[in-house]
Amino acid sequence: MPRTAPPRARTTVFAPRLEALIRDHLGQDVFRLEPDTVGVAGPAAADRILAARRATETERPTFKPLHGRSISRNEGASVIRTIGSDVREALKNPIPRNADLTGPWPLTGHFFLRDLILGKDPYRLKLLMSRNLELTPKLTWSVIVAGAALPLRNRPADGLTSIARLFAEAEGYQDRRYAMGMYRRAAAPVCFTVSTLVANALWLGAPFDESVPNRHLVHEALRLLPASWNILRNASPEYPEIDPRIGPGDDVLILPLLSHRDPALWEAPEEFRPERWDGLDPDTAPGYLPFGHSSERCWGRHMVMPLAELLLDLIREQGLVVDPAQQQAKVPLVGLLGVEEVRLVKGGAR
Repeated sequence: MPRTAPPRARTTVFAPRLEALIRDHLGQDVFRLEPDTVGVAGPAAADRILAARRATETERPTFKPLHGRSISRNEGASVIRTIGSDVREALKNPIPRNADLTGPWPLTGHFFLRDLILGKDPYRLKLLMSRNLELTPKLTWSVIVAGAALPLRNRPADGLTSIARLFAEAEGYQDRRYAMGMYRRAAAPVCFTVSTLVANALWLGAPFDESVPNRHLVHEALRLLPASWNILRNASPEYPEIDPRIGPGDDVLILPLLSHRDPALWEAPEEFRPERWDGLDPDTAPGYLPFGHSSERCWGRHMVMPLAELLLDLIREQGLVVDPAQQQAKVPLVGLLGVEEVRLVKGGAR
């Protein structure tokens, strides 16, 4: 069974499909996963494939078409800049350093970030931050339809975040529905991703050595549990020319889950060793793709890193630890790779 070896012999149990990928394909370059799907874990092959063309709108994880309406790259970038400005504005205010961060993670961290960044937004928008909406797209759709149909009470001057103003300024039901969908697409992933990443770091490596900077902890957590464990590219004529093992009708699945653990690329790849980043550049380390390829990095990475470091700062200041009674955590098969639940307690408590 694939597992990491964190302090006190905690065991990380992967969903069966993830377990099978690690067991059957770790260290391989290009290999067949399905009759019409090829997996790629070798850094050279992955680099050539991802550099061959930009992602299409259906391949982009955040900005796929919304309610049948295409989202251009310029619009997507503008929305990310908008939520980015809200994050910067929130960090200008005093941080509640005595906030109670004990309890189940990533849920506790998610609520903390939601209130820190979006606390003044109306309930119908903050409801879109619920992790329960991940259960089914129909539930998300129902919340958006109901919220867009309600009478509009907030105006742009009401102290809303910039991302919420897009909703307040929308004219008519269809535009409000679209704005709520964009709020969910842009704001929720920030809180989801950061809280999951911090939970992963806590599970994999806490308690941390005082000399290790938070940024190293984040990069090492992203190595062992990459937020996006796969990068999809649909069949394209460029790919068979790059590697003859890829057929003209084959979709390609780039797998950071494997390249981040490849023993040919990493010393002691299954171990949480944040100090390895003393001598590594995360932007150029072969096979390391926590925020995508250099040709098309995730637009939100500049928000994720400082917010994750902030949460780790607070946790370390408060002396919080993973509950010693918890010895196992599951990693389910979902798009955002992370441990399902980590129980955080005050040092010495159980």
